[in-house]
Amino acid sequence: MLIEAFLEYLEFERKYSKNTIQAYKTDLIAFKDFCEIEFNQGDLENIHYNQIRTWIVSLVNANVTNRSVNRKISSLKTFYKFLQKIGEITTNPLSSHKALKVQKKIQTAFDQNEVKEVLKLINEGSDFESVRDRLIVEMLYSTGVRRIELINIKEKDIDHIGKTIKVLGKRSKERYITILPSVYKTLQEYLSKKREIDEVDLEVLFVTKKGVKIYETLVYRIINLYFSRVSTKAKKSPHILRHAFATHLLNNGASLNSVKELLGHSSLASTQVYTHNSLEQIKKVYNKAHPRESI
Repeated sequence: MLIEAFLEYLEFERKYSKNTIQAYKTDLIAFKDFCEIEFNQGDLENIHYNQIRTWIVSLVNANVTNRSVNRKISSLKTFYKFLQKIGEITTNPLSSHKALKVQKKIQTAFDQNEVKEVLKLINEGSDFESVRDRLIVEMLYSTGVRRIELINIKEKDIDHIGKTIKVLGKRSKERYITILPSVYKTLQEYLSKKREIDEVDLEVLFVTKKGVKIYETLVYRIINLYFSRVSTKAKKSPHILRHAFATHLLNNGASLNSVKELLGHSSLASTQVYTHNSLEQIKKVYNKAHPRESI
C-alpha cells in the first residue's frame, strides 16, 4: 500500500519519531475512509483537490479548529509530495492550497521569580523522587531540552569530564549542551540515589521509583504540580519551561542564533516564536529608562 510505503519513508529516510509517524497515519487513514464513504474511491493517488476541499469543509463543519485542519492537510501534502517523488503522480493536488487562517497563540513563559520559587520548593525533599524531580526541573530550565529529549537521555550521553550532555533531537539530530555546575551537583546526587534502587535501568538517565524509564505524562505532572503552587498562568507544562529558558536568555542579551542552536531548531523562524516576551521586556525597559519618559 502507498500509505505503508510513505510511513516507511518517514521512518527510515526522514527519521521522524514514532508519534509523528502515527499522526501522519491517523490523518491519512481518516482521509482515505472519508473518500471511500463520500466518493466510493479508496485509491488516494487519483484524488482531486475538489474532493480534498469537501473533506476540509466537513472538518470545519464538525468544529475542528483551523489549526488542526491545517495540520491534517499538511500530512496530505507531504504524502502527495512523496507520491510525486516515487512517480505515482505527476501533480500534487494540494500544490496551490492556501492554509486556513489561524489566530496566533502567544504562550506566556514562566518568569524568573516563578522559576526561583519552584527551585526553592523542590529543594525541600531529599528522597529519590524529590531529587529526581529537582533534576528534571533544573535540566529543563537550564538546557531548554524538549520533554521527549529529556526522557531519552542515556547515562552514556553524559560527559562527566567536559560537563556536557549529548541530546538527540528531531530527525535524530545531535547537539551538545553544557551542564551548569549547580545542575551537575544535583545530577551526582540523583545518580547516587538511583543506584540504591533494586533492578534499576542503568541505561537511561531518568527512571521512576520502580527503576524503569520515565514517561511523558509523568514529566508533565511534575512540572504542573510544582508550578501550580507558584504560578497563575493558564498553561504549566515542560514546553512552557522550555519557553522560559529561551525567553530569559534573550532578555539577558543572548543572540537569537545562539538560542536557536541551544534549542535544536533547524531555522531561525522557529526560534523567533520566543522573541515576543523578550520584546515586551525590552519595551518595558525602554519606557522606564528613556529620558523622555520623565518629561
